[in-house]
Amino acid sequence: MYIKQIIIQGFKSYKEQTVIEPFSPKTNVIVGRNGSGKSNFFAAIRFVLSDAYTHMGREERQALLHEGHGSAVMSAYVEVIFDNSDNRFHTEKAETILRRTIGLKKDEYSIDRKNATKNDVSNLLESAGFSRSNPYYIVPQGRVTALTNMKDAERLNLLKEVAGTKVYENRRNESEKLLKQTRKNRDTIDESLDSLKVRLADLEAEKEELRGFQDKDRDRRCLEYALHHREQVFLAEQLDEIEQFRADGIEGTDDNREAFAEGEKAIAEVDDEIKQLERQIEMVQLDQPWKRAQESEARYQVQGR
Repeated sequence: MYIKQIIIQGFKSYKEQTVIEPFSPKTNVIVGRNGSGKSNFFAAIRFVLSDAYTHMGREERQALLHEGHGSAVMSAYVEVIFDNSDNRFHTEKAETILRRTIGLKKDEYSIDRKNATKNDVSNLLESAGFSRSNPYYIVPQGRVTALTNMKDAERLNLLKEVAGTKVYENRRNESEKLLKQTRKNRDTIDESLDSLKVRLADLEAEKEELRGFQDKDRDRRCLEYALHHREQVFLAEQLDEIEQFRADGIEGTDDNREAFAEGEKAIAEVDDEIKQLERQIEMVQLDQPWKRAQESEARYQVQGR
């Protein structure tokens, strides 16, 4: 993988669209007079590939736009085209195109002519070995001079960064912190599991109690049903007896009524007979004085003879 072509427009000293090619897969040397744009050319590459131009304000964006005679430039872009024949960028394409466009109010990225985020671009570069933790794949002007003026400890740290060991140490520290936090989380989870086990045991005991209660409640409801059924049968029998007694009473009443009527009739007949006898007695009593007078008169006549 190597840079195949660079297109710059509106960026710093590059007002018009400038296409820079071809590039060698090996070593390329940029030469030119002072003020010809060599530094801005490398700044354009860093503008796309590094984190040197992030979190910029309005004035910082304005400083990246071309300033010169003529109409003002409102936006600029830099496009870097990679030869990806070795598929170092895992895009399955022969070319990979990264482009960044900047304006006073915008900062946009694209990958293969499709809109993307800064994070998407960073992840793509990381997949090809351009680590943000080791930015020395671009060594800006003055960095070598600064290296000679560094103290031994600073130079050692720089060598670690260039060799990648600094990245390893940072990741190791992050991994150790993560491992420590993971162990802490595991202990917390173990405590939670122990608490859950205790709670589960309590719930099991409560479940057994509930099951026993349900069994007893089912027996109670069965007994209540049996009692209610027995009471219902008893009441039904009582009701049948009452109904039969009422029916028998109605029939008995009819018989009693007939007997009472016959009794009344017999009493009336007896009363009539009694009255007739009383009249006969009275008539007999009235006839007795007359008969005695006749008997006396008859005796007197006999004696006079």
